[in-house]
Amino acid sequence: MEEVAQQIANTWSQWLGWELVAVILAIGYIVLAVRQNPLCWYCGFASTAIYTVLYWNVSLLMESGLNVYYMAMAVYGWLQWRHGGKGDTELPVQTWPWQKHLLVIGGVLLISAASGTWLTYFSEAAWPYVDSFTTWAAVVTTFMVARKVLENWPYWMVINSTAIVVLIDREMYLTALLLVSYLVISVFGWINWYRDYRSLDVEQTEVARA
Repeated sequence: MEEVAQQIANTWSQWLGWELVAVILAIGYIVLAVRQNPLCWYCGFASTAIYTVLYWNVSLLMESGLNVYYMAMAVYGWLQWRHGGKGDTELPVQTWPWQKHLLVIGGVLLISAASGTWLTYFSEAAWPYVDSFTTWAAVVTTFMVARKVLENWPYWMVINSTAIVVLIDREMYLTALLLVSYLVISVFGWINWYRDYRSLDVEQTEVARA
């Protein structure tokens, strides 16, 4: 009995340690992203590699798969931020029209309902519908970050607020605390990116008038 208890304690300590490393890297990612520093993608790649295993271990299958996608998007995002602008230049902050956002939100809700239903009947996934929603919403929003779409920040606010409830239920408290910090940092991200977008818009207007 004591051996079993010790094994459980060792396993818990091991996963908690990896979660702490992933949290630190994830904080580095978002702080650098707010500053539009391409180094954020290095932190993002390492953090999501760890989370791929952690989420699988607590039966959040969609979240685990999502982190595989995050790793691929870390490479894509780095390339876009460094070379995605006109003439192979740094990518500027941009916006999407409201019609595109409506299509995105509607699509996310539909595919979340479909995958949530599938997970309910064919897997042992925890919180299948909520897990599906945060996953598919994050797929789109991560692409928005890679393309420096300004509105990614309010999207993340909704996603992270929802995910916090699930993480607490799964006893991933460090990651839940991470997402709480993300909510605060997202406000600064929105402000900083909006400031850059407005300054670029003013510059373009002045050039057009010249």
